[in-house]
Amino acid sequence: MKKMIIKGGQRLSGEVTIGGAKNSTVALIPAAILADTPVRFDSVPDILDVHNLMVILESMNVHSTFEDGVMEIDPTQIVESPLPSKAIKSLRASYYFMGSLLGKFKRATVTFPGGDNIGPRPIDQHIKGFKALGATVSESDDTVYISAKDRGLHGAHIFLDVVSVGATINVILAAVKAQGVTTIENAAREPEIIDLATFLNNMGAKVRGAGTDVIRIEGVSELKSTTTHTIIPDRIEAGTYLSLATTVGDGITINNIIPEHLESFTSKMVELGVPLEVDEDKVFVPSTHDLQAIEVNTSPFPGFATDLQQPITPTLLKANGQSIINDHIYPERIKHVLELKKMGADIATENGVIYVNHTDKLVGAEVEAGEIRAGACLMIAGFMAEGTTVITEADNILRGYDNLVKKLTKLGADVSIVPQD
Repeated sequence: MKKMIIKGGQRLSGEVTIGGAKNSTVALIPAAILADTPVRFDSVPDILDVHNLMVILESMNVHSTFEDGVMEIDPTQIVESPLPSKAIKSLRASYYFMGSLLGKFKRATVTFPGGDNIGPRPIDQHIKGFKALGATVSESDDTVYISAKDRGLHGAHIFLDVVSVGATINVILAAVKAQGVTTIENAAREPEIIDLATFLNNMGAKVRGAGTDVIRIEGVSELKSTTTHTIIPDRIEAGTYLSLATTVGDGITINNIIPEHLESFTSKMVELGVPLEVDEDKVFVPSTHDLQAIEVNTSPFPGFATDLQQPITPTLLKANGQSIINDHIYPERIKHVLELKKMGADIATENGVIYVNHTDKLVGAEVEAGEIRAGACLMIAGFMAEGTTVITEADNILRGYDNLVKKLTKLGADVSIVPQD
């Protein structure tokens, strides 16, 4: 593991360019094995999750290269083989291989995925979708066995009991080569689902309705890639830098964004009192003072993203009064609260609700990044604090943020990543 060392009390300025969306990338890479040709992606973020997915691909004789944001994947010599459990357990999104392997081979055997510990994230809706498509599903010794080898996959009408990005994507991956038409109702609407559908449709798939709560997939027999797919900008990375810029910035421009993907977040920033200047594909955050307390309620897209409730928390420490955060998606996502208190933050949690009070001063401390977004929160707090902050388990932050140290250093930050003792 690694640790991040931050010299606090700095004011940052300049420009930062957002990379490709992590939450798209971790679905697109498993989706690539459905292709009958090599696949090429552009704007791939250089994050640990990408390198772990490449290890998983290699275990199936799927060769990949990754350089300067361009990834090439050749699934034409793919073979069925056990997936490496260490890589599978390192990231939650490895469960997308359930859907893609089921679509490719009509069966999949996948170790139960790992990832961030932010509370219960069951896969019951994924399993419900696979069964509706004609697969049998069983679990044993932390492994999921899925098979439709005897009868194949067939179109079905599937109503998801809860809005689930993971289940929506997995059903699409399994259904795209199934016989007949599959309809997903109460589907998730996230931009990353539209990105996946765009990639698949450009290869000949027939996925309609992505971005709405009803998605229809007409199965096709083959998928052939003829163009490079450019991954959409990462709205969570963008929101994190918006929070950083508001908190310790003296004028920061954030490039390569899609404003529509950030509306729930930027509207809260405006409510806080941040005079954002939003352009077609960038936003400028001027030096900002005199913030006012707000209430944040997370909900599925287009609502306020759960992945941004932690990055916005340090900004709320600067606001006058008491801000309230209700994470209705993952109420147990509170790992950052205790760590912020170590730095002097006036913050508390009760019954899943986070209460953030105005805090005049933070002091550098040793804190732990329990997961990606908690780590991003502590990173921002580290820049606010007096003295030096050491964030242990910093690999968790690197799982989700592209070229992090390089981007921060360009803004004037004194930050480094070193081996953890």
